[in-house]
This record gives sequence, structure tokens and C-alpha cells, in this order.
Amino acid sequence: SLSLSLSLSIYLSLSLSLHLDISIYRSLSLPSSNTFAQCPLERCVELPAVVTSFPSKMSAPGQALVCPTCRNLTTPPPGVPVFQCHVCRNLVSAPPSFVPPAYGVGPAHPPPAPFPAGGSAPYPPPYAGAPAPAPPYGAPSAAPPYGAPPMPMPMPMAPSAPMRRKALIIGINYRRSQSELQGCINDANCMKYLLTKKFNFPEANILFMTEDQADPLMRPTKRNILQGMRWLVGDARPGDSLFFHYSGHGSQQRDPTGEELDGMNETLVPLDYESAGVIVDDEINRILVNPLPAGALLHAVVDACHSGTVLDLPFQWKQVGTGSGTWLDNRRRTFKGTAGGLAINFSGCDDDQTSADTKALSKTTATGAMTFAFIQAIEGGRAANYFQLLASMRELLRSSLGGGGAALPNISSLGGGLAGMLLGGAFAAMGTSGGGRGFTQIPQISCSEPLDLNRAVIL
Repeated sequence: SLSLSLSLSIYLSLSLSLHLDISIYRSLSLPSSNTFAQCPLERCVELPAVVTSFPSKMSAPGQALVCPTCRNLTTPPPGVPVFQCHVCRNLVSAPPSFVPPAYGVGPAHPPPAPFPAGGSAPYPPPYAGAPAPAPPYGAPSAAPPYGAPPMPMPMPMAPSAPMRRKALIIGINYRRSQSELQGCINDANCMKYLLTKKFNFPEANILFMTEDQADPLMRPTKRNILQGMRWLVGDARPGDSLFFHYSGHGSQQRDPTGEELDGMNETLVPLDYESAGVIVDDEINRILVNPLPAGALLHAVVDACHSGTVLDLPFQWKQVGTGSGTWLDNRRRTFKGTAGGLAINFSGCDDDQTSADTKALSKTTATGAMTFAFIQAIEGGRAANYFQLLASMRELLRSSLGGGGAALPNISSLGGGLAGMLLGGAFAAMGTSGGGRGFTQIPQISCSEPLDLNRAVIL
């Protein structure tokens, strides 16, 4: 019995040592020549460098693949044939034999049917946090199982009443702070001009928040921004065109749920972030995206660092080569879609990139590079459809901000946490005023549905 007790103790100890945090597994680099690699915590556990299962912080066990490019473990969303490695960000095709269970609920589901042009696929049940009472995408009853034939993508419906246009515009320069920016209030003013003069948004339907406002309710504090988001979508109805614009700092923080593939939540940084905290992508999604009803259309333009998936929309476009690409399916266990409407987000850069605040584009005054490119593409007639708009923005930023800038300071030397990240962004912004900096900024588009990018852009 003593031998059995000792064996049991050793087994339990080994089991506990294997129950590592998911971020540890994701950071494990596997040598191409070996079939085993030592745990990065320098424990005595060795892990096979092949398809393996491991415990995670998610509600069900995840399954991992070894990325053929960087040899790191990466976790594909359930049933998705193509996904993005969270380390090297290359596209990876899951082997046909590797069909992971749908969130650990019941038997493995077959891969989803291909998306037709302009089509979509339903979310897998259960819907953790799905909006009630409307089921996802405006379906009259519970959505069919994951992998069932896709329902048609809801298009903006012909409204019974005249179409309403509403907008929330936010610009924050963080004046008299170490992380001060120069062009974000300019961005807000330019976006308001574009919406009112070109797209006929009534000024009475635009909530305009900048830190130089005399009205305290129009200052971009965390409370006011969240209230503005609720105002924007709170009474939305079929036929409405809604617009959200944010120009300011963006950041990241650790994701406690395990649903983010890179382990990080994206955040917006309000004026009073030091006392009130940041606005996390999960909260933005719940307030701005989940309630959007069938027939309503939301466009978002977020000009901030680390903003690629800041609305947590389920699908993100990844270009492959010239003129082609694919929608990455980022759906996880928690429902991130709308109540039937269509949400489209243009972001200043990918999650692991930073966005420029610079004079390099206008040549006269500081602006957010992405906001400037967005407005220039529309004003210059290079936005006939979503693909052309995105391509025009990327080309303008590539030609204006491509390489050549002075080396940026190491963010770790500026202090840890959010303050260090914001200071790093501020120094990066200064580096662009002379006409370039040594980092890449690539605007992104994400959507609540796999959108046909040949569709005309109508705000």
C-alpha cells in the first residue's frame, strides 16, 4: 500500500505540473529536428511536438497544432480549415483529419459548409451572452447546428420610415500628459465634416466628443463614451445607418477568459483612463455590436494602436497575394455577432501593430494616418467598394510611412504596463513627423458576416 500511495502521489504531482497556463503552451518553441521539447518553466515535463491536447483556461480542453512556419503551438477555432498563427501571423491550413470538437460539447462536428458570395454561417450553440430575445442574424428561431447550410446574410432592408443616420465621433489628444497626441481632435473635426457634407448626416444626430468641449457630458471620459455607444445603437431600427469613429490611444491587456488567440484583449483609452480604466473589446462588442437589429448597418473607423479586432467582430479579412484573400473565422464560445444587423469595422492597424499620429500625410498639420487615408480615399473617388477602399488606404500609408524613420525607444525602458505602452506610442508619433518611421501599419477590416468586398460603400 505504501508503494501504491507513493505512485499515486507522483502521478498527482505530474498531473498538476502539466496543468500549465495556456499562454505557456503558446509560447513554447519546438525545434524542427526533435519530437519533444522541454517546458519553458524548466520543469522536468517533456511535451510531444505533434498534435496534442492540453488544458486551458477555456471552458473545455483546447487542441493545438504545430505551426509549420514558426514551429509554435497554435490553436485553430473549432472546425475552421484556415486560421492565423498567433505568433508568426501566417495563414495555416488545418489537416483534413484534424477536426477539433466544437468547444468540447458533444461529438466533433463536420467542417462548416463553404460561405457563398455574400453569405454567412450561424454561430455554434450555446450562445454565451447572446442578445435576447432576438436570435443571431435575425433568425426566427434557434440557430441550426454549426455546419448546417448557411443562412443568407442580412442586407439593409428598405425602411418603412425614412432612413436615419446617426454618428458618434471621438477625438482625444490627452493634452498636458506624457502620452499627448497632436492630431486626434483634427481627425474628429475632419470626420464630422465628411459625414455632414458628403453623406448628409444631420448635425443634430452626431454626438461629438473631444476634450476641448465646454460641456462636461461631451468630454470623452469612459462613462461618456459608453453612454454614447448606448445612445448610438439603443433605438436602432431597420434601415438605420450608424457610424462610430474613435481617434486616440489604443492598448492591450491580458485576456482572463482564454478566448483571445493571442491571449490579449484590445482596449480603447478614454481621457480619464488613469482613474476610470480602459474600455475593453468585450464591453465594446456587448454595447455596440450585440444589439444591432436586422436591417441596421454600423460602420466603425477606429484609428488607434492595437485596434485590429477592437470590436471583437467574428470575421477578419486577410489578404493572400494580390487581389485575393479570405475571411478568417474568429468565432469562439462567446457570441460576438449582432442581433441581425451588419457591423463593419475599419481599424488603423493589426492587433500587434501601432498607428501613426503624424504630419507626414497632410504635410501641414498632425492627423491620424488611418483617418486621413480613409477620408482621402473617399474624397478622391477611390472607394467604389470595400476592397478598393481598403486597398487605397493601405497603399497611401505604405507610400507615406514606409521605413526610414529613426529607431524607436524600447517600450520596456519607458515603464511597464499601460503607461509604458502609451509613452511608446507617443514617441512613435513624434518619429513620424519627419516623414517616416521604422514600423509597419496596415489598416484592417473586420465584419459580423463574411462580407462581399465588391459591395458598394454606402454610409
